[in-house]
Amino acid sequence: MAAGHYCADSENGDHVDDPSEDALFMLISDLNDSDNTFIVIQPDEDEPAWFASVSVLDEDGFEIVRHDTTCREHDIAIENHRDRIAGDLTKWLAARDF
Repeated sequence: MAAGHYCADSENGDHVDDPSEDALFMLISDLNDSDNTFIVIQPDEDEPAWFASVSVLDEDGFEIVRHDTTCREHDIAIENHRDRIAGDLTKWLAARDF
């Protein structure tokens, strides 16, 4: 079944439709600096208007990018706490226009 709103895909091939905060936390926790360095969350459609990504940094942290063309938002943040990243992304995703 396709995602109702959005999906999360990781570099290693994990795919989650409409991920919950817990699912985002698990995807972020599975990231590493060798073969699973990022996840991307976006609408399950061609040419999505927004996306968010989480990437592993060399300094033992994560870079979070939030981009939404409909409201001209482009934000880049650095964070070390997986639970905070998952919670913030969940709130940000809830505010997207579907």
